[in-house]
Amino acid sequence: MKLYYSPGACSLGIHVLLEEIGAPYEAVPTLLKEGAQNRPEFQAINPKGKVPTLTRGDGVVLTEWPAIAYWLANSHPGSQLWPAGLDEQTQALALMDHVCGTIHPQGFSRLFNQARFAPSEADAPKVIEQGRAIAEKGFAVIEKQWAGGDWLLPSGYSVADAALFFVSYWAVKRMNMTLPPKVAAHFARMLARPAVQRALAAEGLGA
Repeated sequence: MKLYYSPGACSLGIHVLLEEIGAPYEAVPTLLKEGAQNRPEFQAINPKGKVPTLTRGDGVVLTEWPAIAYWLANSHPGSQLWPAGLDEQTQALALMDHVCGTIHPQGFSRLFNQARFAPSEADAPKVIEQGRAIAEKGFAVIEKQWAGGDWLLPSGYSVADAALFFVSYWAVKRMNMTLPPKVAAHFARMLARPAVQRALAAEGLGA
């Protein structure tokens, strides 16, 4: 397998899952700030121009965070990253969609790249305000609906935890945001996991 990633991007969550699984893979830096996602060699692999992108051993290319996480967990059942019960599977999908469909693209994308959302530079402060509000609300929803103990799901650690981790990392390490208590405690537990520490070190990021 090959993981195409950009250090500190949402691909960090997939990097964590690969380390949790322990199967051989190659991490291929694809630096978004340098426009690597738009170069012909990467476009030939993923014309969406996005990370994470995962190429399987058979050459099949997987895209989109939830889809990659789903395949990794279910193709490596020994990792126990995918819940067994239908209700918790549904909840895992809902949590991943909330992170990858709302907190990330609607919240943090506004915080990281105002030009995509603002008609002019004068509108940038409003875009930042909107982004922070969306991200904070997103975390508050997770806090209010917390169904597990140490991890998001009652059955234990899953792909959903890796999804929450990458946006929590952005909140704390990049935006100096204060997370709600349960989400903050979850972030601390994630930082203590060896797989997370390995993924952070591989991407040159501090814990």
